[in-house]
Amino acid sequence: QVQVVESGGGLVQAGGSLKLSCEVSGLDLRDYAMGWFRQAPGKEREGVSCDSKTPPYAHYAPSVKGRFTISRDNAKNQLYLEMNNLEPEDTAMYYCAVSRYAYSACVPPSFRYWGQGTQVNVSS
Repeated sequence: QVQVVESGGGLVQAGGSLKLSCEVSGLDLRDYAMGWFRQAPGKEREGVSCDSKTPPYAHYAPSVKGRFTISRDNAKNQLYLEMNNLEPEDTAMYYCAVSRYAYSACVPPSFRYWGQGTQVNVSS
């Protein structure tokens, strides 16, 4: 059984930083693309950042490029999202997800396993 568990969310002031972590059990992350998504109230879920190892690839939404960094530790089966210079517009529930494939577009239908989410609130 695959389990995906996010952590690291919280309340931070604009300009601050947070690092989200995602621990996955039940499969080997080396075989799959991974991603971070977010959903704000009244909005659709959007891809924030996704990566794959074959081929090496990292995608960032234009709104977070240069501020967020995705990384993974395959030995620990964990995915991370380092978020710097946070803005109130980054406020959302953040989800970690495992793709159906080794390489995929950073869109929700391509991802099979999802965590419950971790809330990020950025105050102005």
